[in-house]
Amino acid sequence: MSDDLVRTEWRLRVMYGCTIVVAGSFGLGNLLAPAWAEKTFSLPPQDPIVFSTAASVYLAFAVLSALGMRAPLKFAPVLLLQLVYKAIWLVGGALPMLVAGTYPDYALLNLGIFIAFIVGDLWALPFGHLFKRAGVAQEKVDAVGMSPRG
Repeated sequence: MSDDLVRTEWRLRVMYGCTIVVAGSFGLGNLLAPAWAEKTFSLPPQDPIVFSTAASVYLAFAVLSALGMRAPLKFAPVLLLQLVYKAIWLVGGALPMLVAGTYPDYALLNLGIFIAFIVGDLWALPFGHLFKRAGVAQEKVDAVGMSPRG
């Protein structure tokens, strides 16, 4: 295994571990004890359907990240999805409130966590691997006349 692959898999595992701990505890805590979570984090009253749906999604990220610990490259799209939704939320949700001065104090921790995960996912994700064309390797083999297809 090359040093680059070892380093990439290590970075992915770091982010999977962070996701397991943060998203897993948030998801599980909010599913099992939503009133405690509201009180602990000084949240306003939440719609139970929206709250439990969000908690379920976070828990799903944690479960898929646990699988990613075993096969880091195979599950990298999980972290890509995490990066994309957090970046969309930051630009489309948090930023307008921050600019308008209406971002709630109780959500500053959430903002910090999301920014940390965006930075971490950008650091860990192997974008070249994720966006390579599937047929590139076969095309190279075909170009040098070594294809078993003929």
